[in-house]
Amino acid sequence: MQSFDEIIAETLKRVKEIMPWDLSRSLAAGNKPLLLDVREPAEFSMYRIPGSINVPRGVLEQSCEWDYDETVPELVTGRQLEIVVICRSGKRSVLAADMLLRMGYVNVVSLKTGVRGWNDYEQLIVDSSGEVIDTDTVDTLLAPRLRPEQRKPKPA
Repeated sequence: MQSFDEIIAETLKRVKEIMPWDLSRSLAAGNKPLLLDVREPAEFSMYRIPGSINVPRGVLEQSCEWDYDETVPELVTGRQLEIVVICRSGKRSVLAADMLLRMGYVNVVSLKTGVRGWNDYEQLIVDSSGEVIDTDTVDTLLAPRLRPEQRKPKPA
């Protein structure tokens, strides 16, 4: 049995990652990759990188094909597009980028450190209305909210 982190490590052998500053420089240079945020809709509605689209990880495969309720035409026809996959911390995006590569997308990378790293690099983050959210507010939104029962038990 593999742990989540072990699965991510294995997947990283196939998926290229870029750092937030690499994406920032690329956007500033005029490049227009498809920014694909694979977080859940509730997360996406709270905060996002400007210009990103939301396709939750759970419906990604159907979104890349015609004739599904989840079909996103821009993805179906975009197998040659430059795509940067985004999530909160950079783990779900690695899994999603791997799936896109397996489905024939040719220019896919994962944003290492995700929205969290983008915010740490002090890049713009907006809410669902497009209003800029300050870095400290985003830090609060990104804070872990683990309940006691979600924590690994301490040895007796």
